[in-house]
Amino acid sequence: MKRLTRFFLLLMFAGSLSMTLRSGLQIAQNPALTPIIDRTAAEIEALTDRMMARTATPERLDTLINVRLAEVPRNWVSLQALAEVAIEQGHPLPAGYAEAWEEDSGILALSGDCLSCLWDISTCTLSTALVCKAPILLTPVEDVRGVVKAGADYSMGQPIDQLDLGLSVIGLGATAAIVASGGTSMTLKAGTATIRLARGMGRLSPALAARLANGMTDGIRWADLPKVRGADDVVALVRTDALRPVAETASDLGRVADATGPVPALHLLPLVDDAVDARRLARASEALGAKTVSRAEVLGKSRLLRATIRISDTAIGLIVGLVGALISLALILAGMVQTALIRALRARVT
Repeated sequence: MKRLTRFFLLLMFAGSLSMTLRSGLQIAQNPALTPIIDRTAAEIEALTDRMMARTATPERLDTLINVRLAEVPRNWVSLQALAEVAIEQGHPLPAGYAEAWEEDSGILALSGDCLSCLWDISTCTLSTALVCKAPILLTPVEDVRGVVKAGADYSMGQPIDQLDLGLSVIGLGATAAIVASGGTSMTLKAGTATIRLARGMGRLSPALAARLANGMTDGIRWADLPKVRGADDVVALVRTDALRPVAETASDLGRVADATGPVPALHLLPLVDDAVDARRLARASEALGAKTVSRAEVLGKSRLLRATIRISDTAIGLIVGLVGALISLALILAGMVQTALIRALRARVT
C-alpha cells in the first residue's frame, strides 16, 4: 500500500512538474502569452459594478461624505461623485451637504478664488482649476515661458526646473517627434497640462514627480539649451527614445482627462505613482467615464487598478502546476521522513 501511495505521489509530482514546465515554456516562447492581460472595457465596468454593490453601503457612503465635508477646502469632485452613488441607492445625503454646497458655490467666493488662482497656481482648488488656470496652460504661452525661463536659468548658472522644462518641450514643437503610437498630440498636450496643474496645486505624487524628472534628465540635450531662440529650435533639445516614456505617461494621463474631464483627472492624478498606474488608470477611466471618481473613492486605488487586469489562463496553469508539484514533493518527503523514523524506532526496540 505504501509503495502504491508513493508511486501515485511520484506520478502526481511528475504530472504537475510537466504542466509547470509546459506553461512556463509557452509564456517564455510566445510574447503574446503574458501572465497578466488587460480586461476589456465591458469586463472592467461589470467587475467594478459588482464590487460597488458589495462595498458602497449606506454606512460607508455616509462616512466618506462626512470626511470630505470636514476638509478645508472641500473637494467637490469627490463629494458630488459620492452623492450621485447615494442618490442612485435612494439613500439621503447628510444634513450638512446642501449647506456646504451653498457656502462653497457662491459667485463672490468663486470670483475671489479665480483671482487668487490666476495669480498663484498653488492657491487653486479643484473647483477653480479648470475655469481659472487651465485655459492658460492649454495654450503655448506656458510652454514658451518654461523654455525661456530654463534657458535664462542655465545661462546664469541657476538650478533648472527639469520637469517644467520637459513638459514645455513636449508641449511645443517636439510633440510630433515623441508622441506614442496610438496617441494624439492633443491627448499628449492635455496630459502635460494636467501634470503641470497638478504639480502647481501639490497634487502630483512624489513618486511620479521623481520618475518624470529622472526621465527629463536623459531626454533633454542640456548643452543645446542656450541655442534655443524659438519653438522651432525646441526639437533639437529632444532625445526621442529617452523622452518617449515620459511622453507615454503624459499621454495616458491625457486619456484620463479626455475620459473623465480635466478637473476629475486632477482629482485622480495623486493615485498615479508610475507608468503602470497611469496606463491602468487610463484604461479604467475609458471604461467607466464619469463613474471613475466614485469607484476610486469607494474602492480605493489598489482595487480599482487591479480591476483592469486579470491572470491569463496560461498563468493559471503555471500556478496550478507549481502548487501541485510543491504539494506532491512535500508529501513524498514527509513519507520518506516518516519511514526513516519508523525504521529508527524499530532498530532501537530490537
